[in-house]
Amino acid sequence: MIADIVSAVVILGGLGLLFATILAIAYKKLHVDEDPRIGQVEDLLPGTNCGACGEPGCRAFAEQLVISASIPGACTVSSVEAVESIASFLGVDPGIVEKRVARLLCAGGRAEVKELVSYQGVQRTCRMVTVVTGGNKECTWGCLGLGDCADVCTFDAIAMNANGLPVVDIDQCTACGDCVEICPKQLFMIMPLSQKLIVQCRSLLEGETAEKICSVACNACGRCVVDSPPGLIEMRNNLPVIQYEKNEFARPDSAKRCPTKAIRWIDGFQFGNKASISFPLGRVDVSQSDQKL
Repeated sequence: MIADIVSAVVILGGLGLLFATILAIAYKKLHVDEDPRIGQVEDLLPGTNCGACGEPGCRAFAEQLVISASIPGACTVSSVEAVESIASFLGVDPGIVEKRVARLLCAGGRAEVKELVSYQGVQRTCRMVTVVTGGNKECTWGCLGLGDCADVCTFDAIAMNANGLPVVDIDQCTACGDCVEICPKQLFMIMPLSQKLIVQCRSLLEGETAEKICSVACNACGRCVVDSPPGLIEMRNNLPVIQYEKNEFARPDSAKRCPTKAIRWIDGFQFGNKASISFPLGRVDVSQSDQKL
C-alpha cells in the first residue's frame, strides 16, 4: 500500500518536472522580446484609455504606433506638443486627423417638448426613467434631459443647459464615445466638425402630429431635400438622411427653409456657447414638473 502511494507520488512528480521542463524550453524558444519603445511611447500618451484612437487603451495604441500601424495624431486627447513629441521620438510624421466631436440628434428641451412626469426615484438617470416609464417626455424619441451623458464624460466636456439639453464643449470633447454608449435613446453621434449640416430630430411622426408633440420636430415636409444638391439628402421614415460621403456639397441653404429648424447648419456649439455655460455643470434639476411618478 505504501509502495503504491510512493510510486504514484514519484510518477506525478516526474510528470510535473517533465511538463515544467517542456514549458521552460518552449518559453525560451518562442519568447519574443518586446520593443522597449512601446513603454516609452505609452509614457508619452495621456493614459486615459478612452478608446478614441480606435484601440482599447493607450498600451495597445502605443504598440500600433511602434509598428507604424497608426499615426500619433490619432490620439485626440494628447496635446499638439505631445503628439509632436511622440512623432519626433519615433521619427514619423505626426499625421493630421480631423477633429471629431459628439453631436446630439435632438433639440427638444423643456421649452420644446412637454414633460409628462418628473421621476423622483433614488437614481434619477436617463436609463432608469427609460426602464420605469419609457421616458419622461411626450416625445418618445427625444432627449430625456437627466444628464447621464454629462456624468459619464471623463473629460468634463458635457454640461446640461437651462433648457435641459446637453451642451458639448467642442474644445474638450475627445470623441471617446462614452456619451454614445450611455444614452438610452441613442441620440449621440461622433461626427467630424466639417459635417455641419445636422438633423436634430429622431421622431418618426410627420406633419402636425410631429409638431404638436415637439415644436422643433421634423414634420417631413421635404424642403431640405428640394433645397439640396441631388443625392445629398433623402427622406427615410419621415426623416431627412444626410449622405455625408457627399459632405463637400453641403451648404447652409439646405436648412434655411426648414419650418421647425429640425435640420440646422451648425458651426461650433450646438446649443449656446462655452461662455454662457459652466463646464462641468453636472446633472440638471428635473423637479419643476407638477406631476410626480
